[in-house]
Parts: sequence; structure tokens; C-alpha cells
Amino acid sequence: MREVDYLVVGGGVAGLRAAVGLSEAGSVLLVTKEGLAESNTAYAQGGIAVALGGEEDVALHLSDTVAAGDGLVNAAAAAVLVEQGPKRVEELLRWGTGFDRYPTVGTARAGELMKTREGAHSLARILHAHGDATGREISVSLLRHVRELKQVELMEWTTTVDLILSSQGNRVVGATLLDAQGGLIEVRARAVLLASGGAGQVYSETTNPAVATGDGVAMAYRAGAELMDMEFFQFHPTAFALEGAPRFLMSESLRGEGAWLVNERGERFMERYHAGLELAPRDVVARAIAREGMQGAVYLDMREAGKQLDIKARFPGISKFLVDYGLELARDRIPVRPAAHYLMGGIRTDVHGRSSLAGLYAAGEAACTGVHGANRLASNSLLEGLVFGALAAEAMVGDEVRGSGFEVQEKTAVEGGAVGEVEGWIAELRGLMWRDAGLLRDAVGLRRAQAGLEAKRAAQPVGISRRALEARNLLAVAEVIVQASLGREESRGAHYRKDFPKRATEARHSVVRSGELRFVD
Repeated sequence: MREVDYLVVGGGVAGLRAAVGLSEAGSVLLVTKEGLAESNTAYAQGGIAVALGGEEDVALHLSDTVAAGDGLVNAAAAAVLVEQGPKRVEELLRWGTGFDRYPTVGTARAGELMKTREGAHSLARILHAHGDATGREISVSLLRHVRELKQVELMEWTTTVDLILSSQGNRVVGATLLDAQGGLIEVRARAVLLASGGAGQVYSETTNPAVATGDGVAMAYRAGAELMDMEFFQFHPTAFALEGAPRFLMSESLRGEGAWLVNERGERFMERYHAGLELAPRDVVARAIAREGMQGAVYLDMREAGKQLDIKARFPGISKFLVDYGLELARDRIPVRPAAHYLMGGIRTDVHGRSSLAGLYAAGEAACTGVHGANRLASNSLLEGLVFGALAAEAMVGDEVRGSGFEVQEKTAVEGGAVGEVEGWIAELRGLMWRDAGLLRDAVGLRRAQAGLEAKRAAQPVGISRRALEARNLLAVAEVIVQASLGREESRGAHYRKDFPKRATEARHSVVRSGELRFVD
């Protein structure tokens, strides 16, 4: 057993930024399931949205965020995001984050930060780094800063098994960890922050890395915390869609720089779906591609835009990836299709990261403040991690939560099935979720998904191994997504019901706790 002041689960932008604030008040243990470089943050290509142009810019950023969220955005949370965003980005600049700038000679804007525009933004406000490696650059600079903090201990290759509750069961006082050598460690802490990222691996088609298995969301749910808006899973419109290749993210910035979407016949089709064309909100673009894809392949076409842009310099990472498949952005149409990308729902929190359980906090993609509503505005996610990671740290220090007595959540059996059995089980779960609870939903498919998940639970892999624990977490997340999707009998944002294609008059949030679903204003 170990004792620390603060335990942070997750090494992406939210966890790292929280660790900075917590280090000023006590000892911090930050654990991450793989190496610190492996997180959804590191895979964020497009950039970070931030209003650096003063009050009018901030007001427009707020308006864009609310509009993209399709009537469900928590306006107060969104205001916090856009108002505090500039301060947090300025911190990154002080800590050495290398956002792209105009050349120091030969341009009218010499040395200024470069900004681009993405879908549903009213103007160019997206900062990027190394063209299309923004998340990785932010991770590197934050990690470099955190490594200099003596109060912060970093523990890599460590899987969090479950939260530890007080003897009364009404507060979180730590967590059980599985270290790199397979040993179990109980860590007791004054407060625990879950910044463990998203859950894209619940679907067979996803842009997310293998670590995104919804661990924090599932652990919080098992401990009795409320989850909110879990039916709202954003499907990125443009993932690479070549057979046998990974669903590599084809950044929204490509469309921001002028790329077109064309169908099998080479026709631009977005004018039939939205006045914003290729820069329409992500949910609209994703559904449009899905519909056009029923008649044949859909492509991202940057050949015309490439005549005015040095594509390889602007998108070096994407260009390097495509070379392995004999493709070039400036020369070829790139096959794309939607893929699971971002969970708008998560652990229900206030803007300070407080969950419904004392001692438990969440920030970043694992949390749900309502800031994204039913559909996240492009490039708001990195900003979310920075802003709410910092605010969660302030609350954890100020709230001074302490436990009295300890009890551990019930563990799964130590002996489990073979790895192959676990992998097959997970593949089947991901496949049924993609088929029956994916981009286009209806009651028949969702009930089929429920039945399939019940069967998966009856045959659930057990064991204290990373993969068995991930299977357990994926199942919990999948069950809540399906339950909330069935309960929301309307189409709104990323949640589209073929049997309820219209948006309801009332905008209400779904809340699930201990298997019970309710809707709140």
C-alpha cells in the first residue's frame, strides 16, 4: 500500500495540466497505462481552438461552440472554456510549446502564430504545431514541464483496476493499480482525478489508439458515480478507408485548407446536406458521407487546394502516412469514411471536475461538463483538457476531501481465460457496437445490441490482466451507451435515430447511475 496526497489517472493534456497545479499543494502520483507519449492527446492532429483576438473573438468562439452542440451545450461551462482558454495557451507558450508561426522574413505577418479554420468555426482560430502534430507537441512540452516538478511521480505501464471507497461507500479514497510487473498496489489519496481519456475502442472502426478503452468512465460507474450524455459519441467524418489499413485520422484541417469531399462519380455532394459544405458540423458531414457511401466510395480531394498550398509542409505526418499506401494528397483522391472519434459524454462533473462522488474528480474526455453538448466543435478538446484539468486541480486542493476507513471494490478473479479468448470476445463486442449502436441507430438495432451485450456479459473474460480489465471496462461503457441511446427518442447532434429523425422540443441531458436512466435539464 502507498499513500499520496493526489492520484491522477491519465497522462494526456488534462492529467498533465492537473499535475502541475496539484504539485503546488502536495505529493502527486500520475499513472498511465502505457508510455507517457501514448494518449489521445498525442494523436490530435488538427490543432487547438483558442480565441486570442480579444473579447469579440471570445464571444464568437462561445457562439460557435454552442451552435455546434445542437441545443445541449452547458453555456456556463462553454463560457469558462473560451474565456480561460487564452490564459492556458499562453502558459503553454511560456513552457516552450512550439506552435507554428509565419516565417520571420518575407511575410507581412512575420513571427505571428499561424491560425487555420475548421468545421463550424466562424473564423480562423486554430493553432497547430509541426503542421499536423499539435497534440504531440503539447504533450511533449507539458511532460517536459511536469518532469521538472519534484512533487510529481510518474508511473508508466500501470493499469488502474478499480477505485477504493471509504467504509461508508460514499467517497473515493484511492485506487488499486496493476503495475508493469503484474503486482497489485493499493494507493490511498486525499483525492483522485480520472483523466484517462475516451473510449473509441468500444467500436470496431475508430481513430483512437489502443489505450482508449473507457477505463476511467467504467471505474467511476462501478463505484456509483453518475455518467452523463453517453449516447453522444462523435464519429469523425474522415478516417482513412483503405481495406486492411488502420483508420488513420485525416484531419479536419485538410477541409479547413480547402479539401473537397467527392463521391464515386467525382461530384462534390455537401451542398445537398448543409450550407457550410465541407466545413459543416462534424455530425452533419459524417452522416452525409455515410449516406453517399451507400452508393460507392467517398473521397477527400485536395488536388485543387494543393495548387495554392505546400501540402507536404503543412501536413507532414499525414503525407508520410499516405506514402506507405502509394498515395499523395496533391495527386490522389483519398478514400475516407466515418469512424468513432470522441466521447462527448462521460463522468458527470461540474466545471471544477467534481463528480457525484466525494473525493472523485474527472477532466478531459473522461468527464462530461456539458461543454460539448450533443456535438463537439472541432479542436475544442485539447483546450478542454487544459482548462478543466487546471480547474480540477484547484478544486482538489481546496476541497480537502479525506476518507475514514477503507474498502476495496470487488475484484475479478485472478485466474482468467487465455489471451486469444479475450481478444475474440473484445472483437465481437466492438463489431456489434459498430453495427447496432454506431452512426445511424434505431430501436431494433439497439435492442439487438442490448441482447448481444447481455450474452457478452455471461461469457465475460476474467482475470487481473490489462486486457481482461479492458474487456470489463469496454462492456460497461457499451452497456451505458446503448441504454442511453435507447432512452433518447430523438435525433440530436451525434445521436441519430432513424426511427426518430427529428429533434425533440426539450433539450435534456441523460444521466445513468447504477443501471438507472433519467433525463435532466
